[in-house]
Amino acid sequence: MANIRLKICGMKQPENVREIAMLQPDYMGLIFYEKSPRYVAAHIPEITSEVKKTGVFVDTSLEFILEKIEKYQLQALQLHGRETAEFCRQLRDNLQDKNIEIIKVFSVKEEFDFSRLEEYEGVVDFFLFDTKGKNKGGNGVTFNWEVLKNYPSSTPFFLSGGIGLEEAEEVKELMNLFQENGKENLLYAVDVNSRFEDEQGLKNAEKLRQFKERITEKLDL
Repeated sequence: MANIRLKICGMKQPENVREIAMLQPDYMGLIFYEKSPRYVAAHIPEITSEVKKTGVFVDTSLEFILEKIEKYQLQALQLHGRETAEFCRQLRDNLQDKNIEIIKVFSVKEEFDFSRLEEYEGVVDFFLFDTKGKNKGGNGVTFNWEVLKNYPSSTPFFLSGGIGLEEAEEVKELMNLFQENGKENLLYAVDVNSRFEDEQGLKNAEKLRQFKERITEKLDL
């Protein structure tokens, strides 16, 4: 079965960043959206480059993103607003000399119009499907994963939105479905956030360790 990656988002406190980095997730999300309670305003300590520091942005300027890339040495960008395909192209053009991944987020509830993805194909590296809610992420609620069974794209995606320990088996089932359909590489990563917090921006390392072990075991990696 294909490998599945883990992204831990909403990291904020320096010591907690160090602690969670020891678990060696594939991605660590840093939110640069001032309206978020997980907004990164403090210094972020250096961590191994094997954990990709991912900047999360919402409808901000190209200049702001480029500034954060330099300041925090970001290796991936997550666009969580209404960014157009043209904006993503401009961003890509400005990153030609850098090996930085671009993830475009789409919010889902009970249904989703996959034709919305078409103009982003070949422009971004990944899509991320999150739960449509009052907040830009971190709502703690899953969406209807049945929608993804009809996923028509060849662009790999991150699965997000209210995922906790209890969802490990459901993640496996979805992975199995994609594998049976010869699309095992499309469900690229699982993104977790609020369901693993002791408080907003502070992640529980033990719960995350259990989750990582559980999906590793259950997905037979």
